[in-house]
Amino acid sequence: MPKVSEDHLVARRRQILDGARRCFAEFGYEGATVRRLEDATALSRGAIFHHFKDKDGLFLALAQEDATRMADVAAEQGLVQVMRDMLAQPDQFDWLATRVEISRRLRTDPAFAREWSRRGAELTEATVARLERQKEAGRLRDDLPTDVLVGYLDLVLDGLIARIASGHGGENLSAVLDLVEESVRAQHSAE
Repeated sequence: MPKVSEDHLVARRRQILDGARRCFAEFGYEGATVRRLEDATALSRGAIFHHFKDKDGLFLALAQEDATRMADVAAEQGLVQVMRDMLAQPDQFDWLATRVEISRRLRTDPAFAREWSRRGAELTEATVARLERQKEAGRLRDDLPTDVLVGYLDLVLDGLIARIASGHGGENLSAVLDLVEESVRAQHSAE
């Protein structure tokens, strides 16, 4: 049997993730059947599931990939910048339209909820660290605990995802994010 190069394996994994992202975006989690995943990736189920244990594993790999990317941005530029990136490149986040299905699974499937939580922790940790640094630098309001600010920003993020997923992005969302950013900044009185 011929030996497959590491580059080939990485490229194949990327092909699967890109196709699965499109498939989940178009059909949702439940509608992304194995047959549709095969069509979207142009690969057989054997090739797909050689790289991923099952559909949950594939879906969670997408979640991890996005969480890592978003955590990197959040750590350097803040969670509002993550939201701005979503507005600028909605095709990179359109699979998150499955959020309603994710919410249902989080309530009904404890194993899925544990894994989802574990993978999403990276974004939360990056956001908390950034907010703490901003507080220490005097750029962030200090009248609210950091966990309240994180909850607020998470709610805005969920709302933005819902807006984008429903096709109601609109040009005023950038101005809304300006308002959100302003609302968490420290207010300095004019002297």
